[in-house]
Amino acid sequence: MTPPAYLINLDGSEARLRSASAALRAAGIAFDRVPAFDGRQLTPDAFPDYDAAAAMRHLGRPMRGGEIGCYLSHLRVARRFLETAADNCLVFEDDLQLRPGAAEGIAQVLDWLARRDLAWDLIHLAPARLRIHTPILELRLPEGGHRLTRAHYFPMTTTALIWSRPGAEAFLRGHERIFAPVDIYFRHWLTRSNRGLAVWPPLVVTSGADSEIAPAAAARRSAGGRHPLYPLIRQYRMATDKLIALRHRWRGRGPGGDQAGSFAKRR
Repeated sequence: MTPPAYLINLDGSEARLRSASAALRAAGIAFDRVPAFDGRQLTPDAFPDYDAAAAMRHLGRPMRGGEIGCYLSHLRVARRFLETAADNCLVFEDDLQLRPGAAEGIAQVLDWLARRDLAWDLIHLAPARLRIHTPILELRLPEGGHRLTRAHYFPMTTTALIWSRPGAEAFLRGHERIFAPVDIYFRHWLTRSNRGLAVWPPLVVTSGADSEIAPAAAARRSAGGRHPLYPLIRQYRMATDKLIALRHRWRGRGPGGDQAGSFAKRR
Protein backbone atom coordinates (compact mmCIF):
# COMPACT_ATOMS: atom_id res chain seq x y z
CA MET A 1 0.00 0.00 0.00
CA THR A 2 1.44 3.39 -0.99
CA PRO A 3 1.63 5.53 2.14
CA PRO A 4 -0.23 8.83 2.15
CA ALA A 5 1.94 11.94 1.91
CA TYR A 6 1.15 15.33 3.43
CA LEU A 7 2.63 18.73 2.60
CA ILE A 8 2.43 21.39 5.32
CA ASN A 9 1.95 24.78 3.71
CA LEU A 10 0.85 28.11 5.10
CA ASP A 11 -2.17 29.75 3.46
CA GLY A 12 -0.91 32.43 1.09
CA SER A 13 2.51 30.83 0.56
CA GLU A 14 1.78 30.15 -3.11
CA ALA A 15 5.37 30.26 -4.42
CA ARG A 16 6.53 27.69 -1.87
CA LEU A 17 3.52 25.52 -2.64
CA ARG A 18 4.28 25.59 -6.37
CA SER A 19 7.93 24.72 -5.80
CA ALA A 20 7.24 21.88 -3.37
CA SER A 21 4.39 20.52 -5.50
CA ALA A 22 6.59 20.41 -8.59
CA ALA A 23 9.36 18.59 -6.72
CA LEU A 24 7.03 15.97 -5.27
CA ARG A 25 5.14 15.37 -8.50
CA ALA A 26 8.39 15.03 -10.46
CA ALA A 27 9.37 12.27 -8.02
CA GLY A 28 5.99 10.56 -8.44
CA ILE A 29 4.86 11.33 -4.88
CA ALA A 30 1.15 12.15 -4.66
CA PHE A 31 0.27 14.29 -1.65
CA ASP A 32 -2.43 16.16 0.20
CA ARG A 33 -1.82 19.73 1.27
CA VAL A 34 -2.34 20.38 4.98
CA PRO A 35 -2.80 24.05 5.92
CA ALA A 36 -0.22 25.06 8.49
CA PHE A 37 -1.43 26.53 11.76
CA ASP A 38 -0.43 30.21 11.61
CA GLY A 39 0.64 31.30 15.06
CA ARG A 40 2.95 34.13 14.00
CA GLN A 41 0.67 36.96 15.07
CA LEU A 42 -0.42 35.29 18.29
CA THR A 43 1.22 35.43 21.70
CA PRO A 44 1.97 32.12 23.43
CA ASP A 45 -0.66 32.91 26.07
CA ALA A 46 -3.31 32.60 23.35
CA PHE A 47 -2.70 28.83 23.17
CA PRO A 48 -4.39 26.82 25.95
CA ASP A 49 -1.94 23.91 25.42
CA TYR A 50 1.12 26.07 26.07
CA ASP A 51 2.94 25.48 29.37
CA ALA A 52 5.07 28.58 29.98
CA ALA A 53 6.66 27.28 33.18
CA ALA A 54 7.68 23.99 31.54
CA ALA A 55 9.08 25.87 28.53
CA MET A 56 11.23 28.00 30.82
CA ARG A 57 12.52 24.90 32.59
CA HIS A 58 13.24 23.00 29.39
CA LEU A 59 14.32 25.80 27.01
CA GLY A 60 15.33 28.58 29.33
CA ARG A 61 13.13 30.96 27.34
CA PRO A 62 9.50 31.49 26.33
CA MET A 63 8.25 29.90 23.15
CA ARG A 64 7.07 32.00 20.21
CA GLY A 65 3.68 31.87 18.54
CA GLY A 66 5.20 30.62 15.30
CA GLU A 67 6.93 27.73 17.08
CA ILE A 68 3.67 26.68 18.70
CA GLY A 69 1.94 26.94 15.32
CA CYS A 70 4.53 24.61 13.78
CA TYR A 71 4.00 22.10 16.59
CA LEU A 72 0.24 22.24 16.11
CA SER A 73 0.68 21.77 12.34
CA HIS A 74 2.49 18.48 12.94
CA LEU A 75 -0.20 17.40 15.39
CA ARG A 76 -2.77 18.17 12.70
CA VAL A 77 -0.94 15.93 10.22
CA ALA A 78 -0.63 13.07 12.73
CA ARG A 79 -4.37 13.20 13.40
CA ARG A 80 -5.18 13.19 9.69
CA PHE A 81 -2.87 10.22 9.11
CA LEU A 82 -4.52 8.21 11.89
CA GLU A 83 -7.89 8.71 10.23
CA THR A 84 -6.61 6.48 7.41
CA ALA A 85 -5.90 2.74 7.48
CA ALA A 86 -2.27 3.20 6.38
CA ASP A 87 0.67 1.84 8.36
CA ASN A 88 2.94 4.79 7.52
CA CYS A 89 2.79 8.30 6.14
CA LEU A 90 5.19 10.84 4.69
CA VAL A 91 5.28 14.41 6.01
CA PHE A 92 6.94 17.25 4.14
CA GLU A 93 7.32 20.94 4.85
CA ASP A 94 7.20 23.28 1.86
CA ASP A 95 10.88 24.29 1.89
CA LEU A 96 11.94 20.82 0.71
CA GLN A 97 14.28 19.83 -2.07
CA LEU A 98 14.41 16.15 -3.04
CA ARG A 99 17.80 14.59 -3.72
CA PRO A 100 18.16 12.31 -6.77
CA GLY A 101 16.69 8.90 -5.97
CA ALA A 102 14.77 10.15 -2.94
CA ALA A 103 11.50 8.42 -3.86
CA GLU A 104 13.32 5.16 -4.56
CA GLY A 105 15.20 5.42 -1.29
CA ILE A 106 11.98 5.98 0.66
CA ALA A 107 10.42 2.95 -1.03
CA GLN A 108 13.44 0.78 -0.18
CA VAL A 109 13.34 1.85 3.47
CA LEU A 110 9.62 1.16 3.86
CA ASP A 111 9.82 -2.16 1.99
CA TRP A 112 12.69 -3.34 4.18
CA LEU A 113 11.01 -2.25 7.41
CA ALA A 114 7.71 -3.89 6.41
CA ARG A 115 9.47 -7.27 6.33
CA ARG A 116 11.15 -6.94 9.72
CA ASP A 117 10.09 -6.69 13.32
CA LEU A 118 11.95 -3.46 14.02
CA ALA A 119 10.51 -1.05 16.56
CA TRP A 120 10.42 2.55 15.33
CA ASP A 121 8.21 5.60 15.56
CA LEU A 122 9.63 8.29 13.26
CA ILE A 123 12.18 8.44 10.43
CA HIS A 124 14.06 11.65 9.65
CA LEU A 125 14.71 11.95 5.91
CA ALA A 126 16.40 15.37 5.98
CA PRO A 127 18.91 15.58 8.84
CA ALA A 128 21.31 18.50 8.50
CA ARG A 129 23.73 16.50 10.61
CA LEU A 130 23.65 13.10 12.27
CA ARG A 131 25.37 12.35 15.54
CA ILE A 132 25.37 9.27 17.76
CA HIS A 133 23.78 6.71 15.48
CA THR A 134 24.04 3.05 14.47
CA PRO A 135 23.86 1.94 10.80
CA ILE A 136 21.07 -0.54 10.04
CA LEU A 137 20.63 -0.74 6.27
CA GLU A 138 22.65 0.29 3.23
CA LEU A 139 20.37 1.59 0.50
CA ARG A 140 20.89 0.70 -3.15
CA LEU A 141 20.75 4.04 -4.96
CA PRO A 142 22.63 5.48 -7.93
CA GLU A 143 24.34 8.06 -5.71
CA GLY A 144 25.43 5.40 -3.22
CA GLY A 145 26.39 5.81 0.41
CA HIS A 146 22.90 6.29 1.88
CA ARG A 147 22.16 4.32 5.03
CA LEU A 148 19.19 3.89 7.29
CA THR A 149 20.38 4.35 10.86
CA ARG A 150 19.10 4.06 14.40
CA ALA A 151 19.28 7.75 15.34
CA HIS A 152 19.96 7.56 19.06
CA TYR A 153 20.37 11.36 19.15
CA PHE A 154 17.42 12.32 16.96
CA PRO A 155 18.21 15.08 14.41
CA MET A 156 16.70 18.53 14.48
CA THR A 157 14.35 20.16 11.91
CA THR A 158 11.19 18.60 10.47
CA THR A 159 11.52 19.11 6.72
CA ALA A 160 10.76 15.49 5.78
CA LEU A 161 9.61 12.67 8.05
CA ILE A 162 7.99 9.24 7.95
CA TRP A 163 5.57 8.29 10.71
CA SER A 164 4.74 4.76 11.73
CA ARG A 165 1.21 4.30 13.02
CA PRO A 166 2.45 3.44 16.55
CA GLY A 167 4.66 6.53 16.42
CA ALA A 168 1.86 8.92 15.46
CA GLU A 169 -0.35 7.34 18.12
CA ALA A 170 2.39 7.83 20.71
CA PHE A 171 2.86 11.46 19.64
CA LEU A 172 -0.83 12.20 20.13
CA ARG A 173 -1.09 10.14 23.30
CA GLY A 174 1.92 11.83 24.86
CA HIS A 175 0.77 15.33 23.95
CA GLU A 176 -0.62 17.13 26.95
CA ARG A 177 1.14 20.48 27.07
CA ILE A 178 3.46 22.24 24.61
CA PHE A 179 6.78 23.14 26.19
CA ALA A 180 9.25 23.03 23.26
CA PRO A 181 9.39 23.50 19.48
CA VAL A 182 8.35 20.31 17.73
CA ASP A 183 11.86 19.32 16.61
CA ILE A 184 13.26 19.80 20.11
CA TYR A 185 10.34 17.79 21.48
CA PHE A 186 10.99 14.98 18.98
CA ARG A 187 14.64 14.86 20.07
CA HIS A 188 13.61 14.80 23.74
CA TRP A 189 11.07 12.00 23.20
CA LEU A 190 12.84 9.82 20.64
CA THR A 191 16.26 10.02 22.27
CA ARG A 192 14.71 8.57 25.40
CA SER A 193 12.63 5.90 23.66
CA ASN A 194 15.42 5.06 21.16
CA ARG A 195 12.74 4.53 18.51
CA GLY A 196 13.90 7.17 16.02
CA LEU A 197 15.54 6.37 12.67
CA ALA A 198 17.25 8.60 10.10
CA VAL A 199 18.67 8.33 6.59
CA TRP A 200 22.19 9.63 6.08
CA PRO A 201 23.23 11.31 3.85
CA PRO A 202 19.78 12.90 3.64
CA LEU A 203 17.31 12.03 0.90
CA VAL A 204 15.70 15.47 1.29
CA VAL A 205 17.32 18.83 1.97
CA THR A 206 15.92 22.29 2.64
CA SER A 207 15.82 25.08 0.11
CA GLY A 208 17.57 27.41 2.54
CA ALA A 209 14.56 29.69 2.87
CA ASP A 210 13.53 30.71 6.36
CA SER A 211 10.50 28.95 7.78
CA GLU A 212 7.35 31.00 7.34
CA ILE A 213 5.64 29.19 10.22
CA ALA A 214 8.35 30.03 12.76
CA PRO A 215 10.50 32.68 11.07
CA ALA A 216 14.14 33.17 12.03
CA ALA A 217 13.55 36.89 12.54
CA ALA A 218 11.20 36.05 15.39
CA ALA A 219 13.89 33.84 16.89
CA ARG A 220 16.30 36.76 16.96
CA ARG A 221 13.72 38.88 18.72
CA SER A 222 13.13 36.27 21.39
CA ALA A 223 16.14 37.11 23.57
CA GLY A 224 13.78 39.07 25.79
CA GLY A 225 12.30 36.95 28.55
CA ARG A 226 15.16 34.47 28.66
CA HIS A 227 16.08 32.89 31.96
CA PRO A 228 19.26 34.41 33.44
CA LEU A 229 20.81 30.93 33.20
CA TYR A 230 19.65 30.34 29.62
CA PRO A 231 23.06 29.18 28.28
CA LEU A 232 23.43 26.67 31.11
CA ILE A 233 19.88 25.37 30.69
CA ARG A 234 20.48 24.87 26.97
CA GLN A 235 23.80 23.13 27.49
CA TYR A 236 22.36 20.92 30.22
CA ARG A 237 19.47 19.86 27.94
CA MET A 238 21.79 19.00 25.07
CA ALA A 239 24.33 17.20 27.27
CA THR A 240 21.60 15.13 28.91
CA ASP A 241 20.21 14.07 25.53
CA LYS A 242 23.68 13.15 24.28
CA LEU A 243 24.44 11.05 27.35
CA ILE A 244 21.18 9.14 26.95
CA ALA A 245 21.93 8.60 23.25
CA LEU A 246 25.44 7.37 24.00
CA ARG A 247 24.06 4.92 26.55
CA HIS A 248 21.74 3.47 23.90
CA ARG A 249 24.59 3.13 21.43
CA TRP A 250 26.90 1.54 24.00
CA ARG A 251 24.24 -1.01 24.80
CA GLY A 252 24.42 -1.92 21.15
CA ARG A 253 20.85 -2.89 20.44
CA GLY A 254 17.72 -1.00 19.54
CA PRO A 255 14.24 -1.77 20.87
CA GLY A 256 13.53 -3.86 17.77
CA GLY A 257 16.70 -5.90 17.94
CA ASP A 258 18.98 -4.01 15.52
CA GLN A 259 22.57 -4.47 16.62
CA ALA A 260 25.35 -1.93 16.60
CA GLY A 261 28.19 -2.56 14.19
CA SER A 262 26.10 -4.76 11.89
CA PHE A 263 23.89 -3.56 9.07
CA ALA A 264 22.20 -5.06 6.05
CA LYS A 265 23.35 -4.35 2.49
CA ARG A 266 20.88 -4.17 -0.35
CA ARG A 267 21.97 -6.42 -3.26
